[in-house]
Amino acid sequence: MFSAIARIFRTPDLRRKIAFTLAIIALYRFGAHIPAPFVDFPNVQTCLEASSGTEGLLSLVNLFSGGALLQLSIFALGVMPYITATIIVQLLRVVIPHFETLYKEGQSGQARLTQYTRYLTIALALLQSTTLVTVARSGQLFGTTNVPECEQLLTNDVWWAQLLMIITMTAGTGLIMWFAELVTERGIGNGMSLLIFTSIAAAFPVSMWAIAQSKGFEVFLLVLAVGIVVVALVVYVEQSQRRIPVQYAKRMVGRRTYGGTNTYIPIKVNMAGVVPVIFASSLLYIPALIAQFNQPQAGEEVPAWVAWIQLYLVRGDHPLYMALYFLLIVGFTYFYVAITFNPVEVADNMKKYGGFIPGIRAGRPTAEYLDYVLTRITLPGSIYLGLIALLPLIALATVGANQNFPFGGASILIIVGVGLETVKQIDAQLQQRHYEGLLR
Repeated sequence: MFSAIARIFRTPDLRRKIAFTLAIIALYRFGAHIPAPFVDFPNVQTCLEASSGTEGLLSLVNLFSGGALLQLSIFALGVMPYITATIIVQLLRVVIPHFETLYKEGQSGQARLTQYTRYLTIALALLQSTTLVTVARSGQLFGTTNVPECEQLLTNDVWWAQLLMIITMTAGTGLIMWFAELVTERGIGNGMSLLIFTSIAAAFPVSMWAIAQSKGFEVFLLVLAVGIVVVALVVYVEQSQRRIPVQYAKRMVGRRTYGGTNTYIPIKVNMAGVVPVIFASSLLYIPALIAQFNQPQAGEEVPAWVAWIQLYLVRGDHPLYMALYFLLIVGFTYFYVAITFNPVEVADNMKKYGGFIPGIRAGRPTAEYLDYVLTRITLPGSIYLGLIALLPLIALATVGANQNFPFGGASILIIVGVGLETVKQIDAQLQQRHYEGLLR
């Protein structure tokens, strides 16, 4: 292992790529701590110390921004607009035939879809930054903390000051996109995935230290042991796949023989990744958002439906919230897998190139078989996603951690997935130069 790491730093090209990636990550984390114009930074820090964070979608956005959202920094929105835009463009392939045509055109079509994703990212960043500045101006960014400083987060709330804040945060999102593309082109791994990895990993020490301070060293060690077990299980499931054997018949083209090879279709247990968790968190945040904008004036009685939402659907430690969260994740997993994996298209491509599954006829029977296998394997995958997503809520109810609990939910899935993919890329580049990789 240590000799393999030494080979990494002895390889000039790989060393330059890793150094460039680390430099971009350092710039990204530096920007996450620079406050936007007209932000009262001491008041923000006071509110951060008095509040344990926010719930729902704001908690997820703050996690993906590495804590920059609640600090109202120039990178406050983080990578969330890009993630949302990517998911929207992917879903629009089902609705808009032009998007599906571009997807099938190859590299040129993919470049057009990437350009559309960039435009949509800027539009979403403009919308989200406007919402964030409005919420910060109203004093509701940290919820009801009963701290006077939380109602005065801005030093100047005139229209042009708010406009400058919105432009700055939107430009910060564009800069993050540029950073990610630079890492993808000149660094190691997928740039956007690595920036998400960095944002989430930056919150780990703070979350663990908060548990150690509030619950003691014994609980800290217990959480650490559970975290190691969870990471091992997530690695095992993320690497698990059902391999469907495929054989290709021999074809004569001129004097050459093509085909006659054996391969397989890998169907992962968790094909949906972290997207169902994001979908479910976003949907469950809508009732809390509606209730927040229907708060009564001082002296008025709280409406019954607002009180019910605040009791059951705001904090994640209630059994009803957990049950709804779990069921939404299971449903969204089936929905997203059905959109991203088309058995009919896979069966048609196999038939076109002379491929077949042993014992299954080509064409429609192959599509039905693939759909049967996909449905069966998605069930344990969806249950696995739901259980992993419930870990932060269980920690919230047992040890008093906030919803940014590191060992669970979207954070652990992204950390493990990006880590495995990056290590595989480093291993592949080492094998190209030394015939021995990082992994054995």
